[in-house]
Amino acid sequence: MSNKPKINRYISLKTLARKLRDDLGGVDLILVYAYNRTGKTRLSMEFKDIGKRKTKKNPDCIADTLYFNAYTEDLFTWDNDIENDTARGLEINQASRFFDGFKNEPLEPAIAEYLKRYADFDFDFTFQEVQQGKESFSRPVFVSFRKGDQSHIKISRGEQNIFIWCVFMATCEQLLKYPDAYPAVKYVYIDDPISSLDDNNAISVACDLSKLLRRAASKTDQNGAAAPIKIVFSSHHALFFNVMCNEIGRAKEGEPRVSHKRYYLHRANGEGAFTLRATEDTPFFHHVAALAELQVAAYHKSGNLYTFHFNALRSIMEKTASFFGHADISFCLRALSAQEDTALYNRALQLLSHGKYAIHEPTEMGEDNKDLFRSILKDFISTFKFALPDMTGAQPTTAAPALMPGQQAKPAHE
Repeated sequence: MSNKPKINRYISLKTLARKLRDDLGGVDLILVYAYNRTGKTRLSMEFKDIGKRKTKKNPDCIADTLYFNAYTEDLFTWDNDIENDTARGLEINQASRFFDGFKNEPLEPAIAEYLKRYADFDFDFTFQEVQQGKESFSRPVFVSFRKGDQSHIKISRGEQNIFIWCVFMATCEQLLKYPDAYPAVKYVYIDDPISSLDDNNAISVACDLSKLLRRAASKTDQNGAAAPIKIVFSSHHALFFNVMCNEIGRAKEGEPRVSHKRYYLHRANGEGAFTLRATEDTPFFHHVAALAELQVAAYHKSGNLYTFHFNALRSIMEKTASFFGHADISFCLRALSAQEDTALYNRALQLLSHGKYAIHEPTEMGEDNKDLFRSILKDFISTFKFALPDMTGAQPTTAAPALMPGQQAKPAHE
C-alpha cells in the first residue's frame, strides 16, 4: 500500500477555509506553508468572514476570529507631517475593534517587553476617550517613536511592521488574560507576521510566538476545564516556518503537547484549484527553500552567517535522515564525501546548534566556523537530491539542488 500523502484539492477559498475550520475540531493548531501569491491573505479573510456570517448560533454576526495579516498592518498609516515636519508617526484606524484590549489595562508594558527583543527604539501613544455602549475608555489614535533624546523619529517599514506585530502579540496576551474583552473569539489566524525582517529577528519572533500559541492551545476556563483558543498560522518564510514546526512539535517539560497539523498549500501559477498536502510524515517541502536561504547566507555578498544557522542546517539533515529511514543525522554525515571530516562535522553540528537559536543576542560566526559551515553545507547539497512533488498531481520529479560556482554534481546517495 502506498504511503504517499494525499493531495486534497479545493476549487475556492471558501471550501478551503471550511476545511481548516473542520480540522480545528480535532487539533489545536494548523501550520500552513505556502509561497507568496498563493492566496494566504485572502484565505485568512475568508476564514474570518465565515466566523461572522449570520447564523442561528450567531444572529448578530459577531466575529469569532482574531487575526493578523496585511489588513492588520493597514490599520496603521504612516504620517510624515509634511506641513510641519515634526509630528511624524503612525495614525491608527478607529473603525476597527482590534484595539478594544486597551480598555482592560494599559498595553504599553507588554508591547515594550516584546519590542525591546527586536528593536532599539521606544514609542508613545496618543489617546482619546471613546464611548462604547454605556462605557467609555481611552483608545490610541496615534503613536510616535523616539530614540535616545530624539523624538518623533522616522522609522523604517520593517520597524513599523515589527512594532505592529508587537501590538498584536500584546493583544493576544490580553485575549488570554481577559477573555471577556473578546468573548466571541474562538480562533486566532496569523498570516506572515515577519515581512521585512532579517533572519535573526525572524527566529526570535518564531520562538516567542510558539510560546504564546502553546499557552493559547492549553488555555483553561475558570473551572480548570480545557478551553483552548484554536489557531491557524501560515507563512512563506522557510526558516521562520521551520523554527515554528520545531518549537511546536517538540515536547516541552511540564507542558502538554500541542496537537497540530502541518500543510503545504499550493496553487499552480496562481490559478486554478488550491491543493493542500499534509507534510507531517514526509520531508517538509520548505526545507528546499531553507537550503537556498542558507546558501545565500553562506555565499552571497548580502548574506551573514550567525550561529543559529547551524540549527537550521541540522534540522534539515535530521529530516533528510528520517526520510531515508534513519534515526539521526549520522546517516547524512556518513554519506558525505569528506568522510575524514565526519567527526568534525558531527561535533560542530552538536555543539553549535544548541541554545535558544541565539535569538536575543545573535552571534555572527567566526571565520573558522564560517568555513566549517560552508564545507558541511556544500558537501550535504552536492551529495543528496530532493524529490520535489508536483502539487498538481503529476508524478514526482527529481531535481538537483543548486550548485556552488565551479562545483560538479555528484550521484545521489543510494
